[in-house]
Amino acid sequence: MTALHRRPRSFGRFVAEAQARGALVVQPRMGFSDPALMRAGLQATKGAADAVVGTVTIDSYTRVGDEPSAVRALHERVPLNGFPITSYSPHTSAWVLDGVRDAAFPVQVRHGSARPQGIIAALARLGLDATEGGPVSYCLPYGRTPLLDSVRNWQESCEALAALRATGAEPHLETFGGCMLGQLCPPGLLVALSALEALFFHRAGLRSISLSYAQQTSHAQDREAVHALRRLAGDLLPGTDWHIVLYTYMGLYPRTPRGALDLLERSAELAVETGAARLIVKTTAESHRIPTVEENVEALRVASRAAARHVTAAAPRADLADNPVYAEARALVDAVLELDADPGRALLKAFARGLLDVPYCLHPDNAGRSRSAIDHDGRLVWTEIGAMPIGHVSRRGRRLTAAGLYDALSFVQRRHDTPQTQEVAA
Repeated sequence: MTALHRRPRSFGRFVAEAQARGALVVQPRMGFSDPALMRAGLQATKGAADAVVGTVTIDSYTRVGDEPSAVRALHERVPLNGFPITSYSPHTSAWVLDGVRDAAFPVQVRHGSARPQGIIAALARLGLDATEGGPVSYCLPYGRTPLLDSVRNWQESCEALAALRATGAEPHLETFGGCMLGQLCPPGLLVALSALEALFFHRAGLRSISLSYAQQTSHAQDREAVHALRRLAGDLLPGTDWHIVLYTYMGLYPRTPRGALDLLERSAELAVETGAARLIVKTTAESHRIPTVEENVEALRVASRAAARHVTAAAPRADLADNPVYAEARALVDAVLELDADPGRALLKAFARGLLDVPYCLHPDNAGRSRSAIDHDGRLVWTEIGAMPIGHVSRRGRRLTAAGLYDALSFVQRRHDTPQTQEVAA
């Protein structure tokens, strides 16, 4: 096996071993186009906490397959918002990883592509085998790629990843479905999408999977959501090494350092008390610019310390999943899986019929009939459900006005930037 293809222990095993010793795995969302800075970023984050996963986030041009623009930017020394993995030679990318990635520091490639085949091929050439995405979650929010094409592309990509098992790897794929649009999507739909994408991965041959969920507006509702996702994963993924990955809030982030760190600490506490194994952190710079390496390191340390301080009375229990979020997610999952035995075809039919409908999403393949709002107690609720089969289990609220929409989008930001504001649903 060449230097480009040496493989440390699997990503999933690393996370499982950390969780077994009581450590929350923390991970940045970091990517730079300068190879030296990307390498320095990985080296700095490697020792930032007890259990850290490295990240190489891909730039926007590469995500949409516009390699000529990425190459032109590199030639003109224009910084990109990530690492253009398909534009550099394999030797340059291997230098970034050499001596940094090892058994104690796995590296995941993060992107955002509905056409990820080139990215998957590039990471495989480097001996990497962990990435993230999904046929729905990497299609609807990011452009106008037809959902049919995205499902086909992700089927091919999953099969390519699964084929890496022949090299001795245990490839790992993380769903992005629990993070749709980052905000104002009620958790029942987030949990259902994450579970359905995980099932899609499983049927395509992956056996090491993580299911994502993004922190939302209510700590109590988020607890319900993560417990619901754990229960669905147990039901849908037999014989699979899986774990839950939590994302620190993906919407408008607090502007003040105190507010940003408070929100980050709350996400770490949520991860620990719900049994999530890994946390994707955000930094104090999120509201106004791309974070520096030092700010990413600070976020990893803050999150890891917050997790270590937060002691739970008992391990997560299955009965905690018998909650309103689970009822809604289960209804959606069951309705989709009744449409077709193949998860990819089932997802296509579900969106075509509006059985899955992401609020405020303008993609042509999304029905666009659903709407949501933040209730008086901070919970995300539906105001319009369109054709989704959840009328018998969903909590309903009043439809937002234009001013109300702005207030809802900035709800978390304002709450954590205002010193006297307290979490209403803790």
